[in-house]
Amino acid sequence: MIKTSVLKAWWQAARPPFYVATLIPLSLGFTAALKLTGSGRWGLFALILFGSFVIHLATNLANDLFDHIQGVDDGPNIGGSRVIQEGKITPRSLKLALAALYSLGLVAALLIIHISGQKMLWALIIFAALSSFFYVAPPVKYGHRALGELFVFLNMGLIMTAGTFWALTSQPWADPLSLRVLALALPVAFMVAGILYYQSLPEIDTDLAAGKHTLANRLGRSRAALVFGLWWPLVWLLMLNLWLAGLAAWPAALGPLTAPLHLAAVKKIRAAGQDDWLGLDAHGHLIRKLYFANGLLLILAVALN
Repeated sequence: MIKTSVLKAWWQAARPPFYVATLIPLSLGFTAALKLTGSGRWGLFALILFGSFVIHLATNLANDLFDHIQGVDDGPNIGGSRVIQEGKITPRSLKLALAALYSLGLVAALLIIHISGQKMLWALIIFAALSSFFYVAPPVKYGHRALGELFVFLNMGLIMTAGTFWALTSQPWADPLSLRVLALALPVAFMVAGILYYQSLPEIDTDLAAGKHTLANRLGRSRAALVFGLWWPLVWLLMLNLWLAGLAAWPAALGPLTAPLHLAAVKKIRAAGQDDWLGLDAHGHLIRKLYFANGLLLILAVALN
């Protein structure tokens, strides 16, 4: 029987609160497929969910492992799940888990492509898998080169949403319906990149001291705070534009109702001033709630359109 402490350690390493980042784009792609083409294919969607969550978990574990190897999460840094630093899981165990998870992901990908008949999905799956592994793994480690938000934007925003739609419907990639789904995915891409951006703010100094360059520490505190302040209003404008263009129903215009969550986060950043920002990590739940609420509004807007 597995000890409770062991299960708790792996639960900590998995970082479940962040899985909403994967759930929303997949659900949006499924809703678009159901609404625009009538193609539900629940079994295939369940397989897509499974494969995507497996790779999300693998990404989290790879982040822990390679940031530990490179010394990024040592000392006062608060990045990752801290399971290695706290002695709860060994690097070797993480390596074995990664091998198992990426193997499961490959099996899921083979089944998805076989069932959907969309062989062109291989291009997206391979790109996503490499992005997952090389987020902090050398020699690429694009997450250390201020490219994390860009790749999250592409993978967890555009690719997850449109890829789910394509797998479920077998629509041509350049079809007007496919282009419509990409337009629907654009606000989600900014939302999910916004989660990563906020998570980099508490570590703006510790990341830089460890040699990890993020968009936030490239900007510096003042400009990083300004960008965050503008980020979510841009999301609301994109959602409003979908409604005005007739691509989504009226719930897409309700994004500003979630402004109190955004303003609360802005106030926390302002209160931190130019002092230590590590405390901002405790308020990351505000951004996840903001993302979840706006993601649900967009899904509802597609379902009702």
